[in-house]
Amino acid sequence: MPDVMKTLLLNPPSFENFDGGASSRWPATREIESYWYPVWLTYPAGMIPGSRLLDASPHKVNWQQTVQICKDYEFLILFTSTVGFESDIKLIRKIKESNPSMKIAFVGPHGHIKPDETLMASEDIDFVTRGEFDHSVVEYAHGKPLSEIMGVSYRRDGKIVHTPSREQLHTAELDALPFATDIYKRDLQIERYNVPFLLNPYVSFYTTRGCPALCTFCMWPQTISGHAWRTRSTENVAREVKQAIEYFPQMKEIFFDDDTFNIRKDRVLDLCSKFKPLKFQWSSTARVHSDYDTLKAMADAGARLFIVGFESGDPQILKNIKKGATVEMARTFMKNCRKVGIRVHGDFIIGLPGETRETIQKTIDFAKELDPETIQVSIAHAMPGTELYDSMAKEGFLKVEALADMGGHQLPHIEYPHLSKAEMMSGVNRFYDEYYFRPKVVWRIVKEALWDGHERKRLYHEATEFLKLRAERLKWAREGGDGSKPLVAVSQAPSASGND
Repeated sequence: MPDVMKTLLLNPPSFENFDGGASSRWPATREIESYWYPVWLTYPAGMIPGSRLLDASPHKVNWQQTVQICKDYEFLILFTSTVGFESDIKLIRKIKESNPSMKIAFVGPHGHIKPDETLMASEDIDFVTRGEFDHSVVEYAHGKPLSEIMGVSYRRDGKIVHTPSREQLHTAELDALPFATDIYKRDLQIERYNVPFLLNPYVSFYTTRGCPALCTFCMWPQTISGHAWRTRSTENVAREVKQAIEYFPQMKEIFFDDDTFNIRKDRVLDLCSKFKPLKFQWSSTARVHSDYDTLKAMADAGARLFIVGFESGDPQILKNIKKGATVEMARTFMKNCRKVGIRVHGDFIIGLPGETRETIQKTIDFAKELDPETIQVSIAHAMPGTELYDSMAKEGFLKVEALADMGGHQLPHIEYPHLSKAEMMSGVNRFYDEYYFRPKVVWRIVKEALWDGHERKRLYHEATEFLKLRAERLKWAREGGDGSKPLVAVSQAPSASGND
């Protein structure tokens, strides 16, 4: 077998400040500059000797610098997204011009859903991975022919070939993977990663893969990770926690970025028993299903904050998107979180099936009633590969327009006869205004910064960014959604039959 190829794993600089790659569930440039860790790329990076993981956007590496870095490598593994795809195609053309012999693999949900279209978009792409790609790219780097690698698509004799799908990894295989934190230590600067509602600097990784929930809009379970819930052993997770604490003494918290961290009570309690002696602060994703006893155990073990997808305050919309949760469950969950002292960051979405002007206001009022510490309001995006995409296309609500503007910020690409794109964008602005410009919320945010110089600087920077984007959104809505020409087009919607 030949020597291992010199490999670069790349989360590309699709847009300035773009958080669109190898861990972002909702690829976009955020209202406030923020970045999630490229967790998916760390596992093959840890199995390919001499490799490097380059996370371009948070490390302020532009496309010209990326092209220059690529000159020193033989194999490029690029994590692409639907929003950043066109930019990524242009980037690899420049890379190939500079390094013609470089082999290039595209990984991530976009290629998984549309391997043929991805390959046909550029002859510079040598192959595309489907499903979990941890081992497929490693095998290629070690010299294995594409025809013998499972879960890849490539060209052969002018035709596109799809090898058989690769089995998903389960507990023993997940435990055998390298720790993501090894690659963070080797290749990344953790101070570069900021999420407004997390403590800075933070470190994040997964303890599970997959999610049994059936939310129609959620990309990861319907693409790469699947609905089968697969866990690392709690002993393996605890070992990585200990390692992260040793590696990063400046770290203020660990974020467990699972699709749903608290899906099974017995495992949560087992993890908490192992976390408690380590005396560290952590946050995680969460559904509203956990009872008081579970939340109390989590708080006692160091849990500080949950990210919770409430999505909507309208019961019918929650049914339409198969959320598997109710507004009453959300109220009980928030009440218990307050009792045990765990903060909540609430995620809401405007433009889901069944949305009206009235339901938008209902969700705003619901958010104010729940009163989580912070919120994020997103425009509904029907990403290819999701049930929401298929249903919106079939009903004729998916417009062949843009997922994002010239800077990678979200734009509506779903429109209903009774609710325009401009009305949805106005709803986002109104949601933020009504929620955050309440005296008690302003005070809640400002008092955190009064005694902490770092937080004061951070708050000023984030407030400036948010207000700038708010002004741009207001202008876009006033113009009826006809602002500057968007950059990122949605692929042609399927016919009314729903067939591509």
